[in-house]
Amino acid sequence: MSEPLKTFVGGAEVEVPNSIPAIRDALPEVRREEFDRAINDAGVHEIQAVMRHWMLEAVPDPEAERILDRLAADEAERRTVA
Repeated sequence: MSEPLKTFVGGAEVEVPNSIPAIRDALPEVRREEFDRAINDAGVHEIQAVMRHWMLEAVPDPEAERILDRLAADEAERRTVA
């Protein structure tokens, strides 16, 4: 088994899942089907990039989520004004 990968979220060091089953388990249930499709569709030259993408998706980042929520709210407000 490989050494766990780590990153920083909000200044705290957190482990990042680094296998297909671990990534899948760390994702919210509603995202798992999309993950399965992405992994199953990835060719040998894309699999590492696909795994990196989903590894980071599996690590919750409250600050990033707040930014995305604010951007979505701003966009929704812009659409109602236009």
